[in-house]
Amino acid sequence: MKKFTYEARDRSTNKITKSIVQADSESSAAKLLISQGFTPLSIKEHNDNDNIFVRLTGRITTKDRIVFTRQLATLIGAGLPLAQSLNTVAEQTENKKLQSIVQEITVSVEGGNTLSSSFAKYPNVFDKVFLALVGAGEISGTLDDSLRRIADQQEKDEALMSKIRGALTYPIIVLVVISMVLIFMLVFIVPQVENLYHDLKKDLPFITQIMVSIANFLTSYWWIALIIIAIAVYFLIQYLKTESGIKVVDTIKLNVPIFGKMFRKLYMARFMRTGQTLLGTGVSMLDMMKITSEAVNNTLVQNSIEKASSKVKGGKTLSASLQPEEYILPLVPQMIKIGEQSGRIDEMMGKAAQVYEDELDEQVRTISTAIEPVLMVFLAIVAGGMIAAILLPIYGLVNII
Repeated sequence: MKKFTYEARDRSTNKITKSIVQADSESSAAKLLISQGFTPLSIKEHNDNDNIFVRLTGRITTKDRIVFTRQLATLIGAGLPLAQSLNTVAEQTENKKLQSIVQEITVSVEGGNTLSSSFAKYPNVFDKVFLALVGAGEISGTLDDSLRRIADQQEKDEALMSKIRGALTYPIIVLVVISMVLIFMLVFIVPQVENLYHDLKKDLPFITQIMVSIANFLTSYWWIALIIIAIAVYFLIQYLKTESGIKVVDTIKLNVPIFGKMFRKLYMARFMRTGQTLLGTGVSMLDMMKITSEAVNNTLVQNSIEKASSKVKGGKTLSASLQPEEYILPLVPQMIKIGEQSGRIDEMMGKAAQVYEDELDEQVRTISTAIEPVLMVFLAIVAGGMIAAILLPIYGLVNII
């Protein structure tokens, strides 16, 4: 079947709609639109190549997904048919790549596929948590509520990640500035010191000689340095995509000083918040465990949840299964145990998630406040070392003269 881009007037609302329809021919597309209550104004065969640039360069952000999900939930909750809701959201979507995807999802839904199976064709845009909640909403008849839960989940997760990124941004900027200052001094200042010693026919101090060698290398063979850095970065990126590389990074995240505790709380908040959302939508316990283990985005924590899931499958309670796992913080099984006793596991998971989110927020503020003086001291030590290595030899020359 072919795809056709159409512009048609909705006979019930008299509004003009632009979207994509799937049919065998242009006339078949027109008949399909008429049967759906539209008056076709123009129908053209859709060419996927028209959007190659958008597909290659477009980026769908978390904010784009949140806005799309909330709009779709609102329209479905207002009683609009699913296909019409998707068409309306596509018209309001500013991101061209997401708009194209929504139009193709609309075609899939109009072709008789479920919304969850249509979303599943785009795993890079809609993750397993998203698909599970949409599927549960379709089965239970609460699709609009499920979509609202997804939007809430995405907003909370993005807020947590934004706080982590905010705490890491300042140190990265300072390190970049330090690196630029070091390169400037090596390339422009150190050679002048070398010329001064050469004119006076004096031997360079050992530390200064090392700096001069580095400066000469950067000046004469900067292209070799760039090639080495590019090759190193390439192989590092490739290694980080492997199973062992991912495990190394995940281990570092959980054990790095200061930030390790922050990442552990982030993963627990994500686990509990996602679990609350899934259980509240009607997803089974084992399916919840499987999906959340992948949603935490850390292989070590994922292994802990998967081990607990195997115990739950064997008949143990969720709290008892999580209790001995190394990367599960103590509050998690405690709150779940209370939920098991009261019959409100999802509610208790939500409260535990809130605790970790609040603690993470406070910890980020503390780190952001404390890290500035630490970095200033580090910057002073590096800059002071560079200045000493340059000025002390000059002072030595002055004394000799």
